[in-house]
Amino acid sequence: MHYNLCDTIADIVQNSIEANATLVEVELTETENNLTVYIRDNGCGMSAEDVKNAQNPFYTDGVKHPNRKIGLGIPFLIQTVTATQGEFKIDSELGKGTTVYMMFNLQNIDTPPLGDVSGMFRQLLLLTNQNPDYELKISRKKKTATAENQYDLSRNQLKEVLGDLENGKNLMLLGDFLKSQELSD
Repeated sequence: MHYNLCDTIADIVQNSIEANATLVEVELTETENNLTVYIRDNGCGMSAEDVKNAQNPFYTDGVKHPNRKIGLGIPFLIQTVTATQGEFKIDSELGKGTTVYMMFNLQNIDTPPLGDVSGMFRQLLLLTNQNPDYELKISRKKKTATAENQYDLSRNQLKEVLGDLENGKNLMLLGDFLKSQELSD
């Protein structure tokens, strides 16, 4: 199982980028009781058989990671939601893209902590190994007893404002900006 929920989310988004998606949308909604996440992409998509295989921890096609004998991202997601009274669903169509829905029951004692949301978003905005020109759109909503917050981000807009996302100064500005979005009311 992943250490926190942000690890799980980041793993699924990385899968989208590695599936040659040019657009990945992450919608993260947090309430007192639940964390609901939708990850939509326009990547290569999967057949019904591929979706089934992706849920098997002992299956790998040997293409994406030729030296791996197992794939654990989706199985870890399934394990987490199953063990904590959550939900998940994967919809995919070859050549069209994939949508992954996950809902975590934040009231269940076994649900891992959320983790560093701003740090996760920063990490996702910087993934360039497979597809340096992907667009990542983020929609974050939080409505709990102690906080109410909503913001939307676009990787392309951030690059227009900041310029190079590999420059140390720009990375610090990006990190500070993302943290400020998480703290604002």
